[in-house]
Amino acid sequence: MKYGESSFDIAYLMFAVISGCLIIKRATDHKEKHMGLSSLILGLGDAFHLVPRVLNYFSSWDLAAPLGIGKLITSVTMTVFYVLLYYVWLAQFHVKKSTNLTASVWGLAVIRIILCLFPQNGWLENSSNMTWGIIRNVPFVILGAVICVLFFSKRNEDRLFKPVWIYILLSFLFYIPVAVGAGVVPILGMLMLPKTVCYILMILAFLTAARRSHRNDQEQ
Repeated sequence: MKYGESSFDIAYLMFAVISGCLIIKRATDHKEKHMGLSSLILGLGDAFHLVPRVLNYFSSWDLAAPLGIGKLITSVTMTVFYVLLYYVWLAQFHVKKSTNLTASVWGLAVIRIILCLFPQNGWLENSSNMTWGIIRNVPFVILGAVICVLFFSKRNEDRLFKPVWIYILLSFLFYIPVAVGAGVVPILGMLMLPKTVCYILMILAFLTAARRSHRNDQEQ
């Protein structure tokens, strides 16, 4: 199991980072830059957690602190990912920015990040405190729900982005049991694999959209 999961994690990190770099390099507008940056931040952020996790399988080192700090960094970068996803939605569907909606997205993200910084989370001990697992994830789940609804509302306007709301919904359905109960029921951690698949599908949508845009520019 450790070989399969480790190989999957490494392949995912390489895919996310390389995809993000490629999209940014070829970006011609803010939408593509946001898609590339979101992919890159997602991959780099997850690396802080997944690399120690892989090392933990194959070494006898005490990696409790690196694993915990990695979870903290991943929690922050996942939040930033969804903020960037909001800006992708705005640009993709040519939506006029709403001050209230933008403030809500940023407000939820800031609250989530601040809650993640509280020492009660026990990151240095790689603690799995269920109470704080719930507290810090409440604004994150609300943020995810907002972004999910936004993509759902525009699902029929672009075939490529039509299933993105499903990927977001499924990623949270897989993530919530892990964030809340993995410390009590470790087997729940396996749900992170299908959650990661949802992220891979979103990045594939970004890659395809960037290629489509680049092809259209060449044809004009």
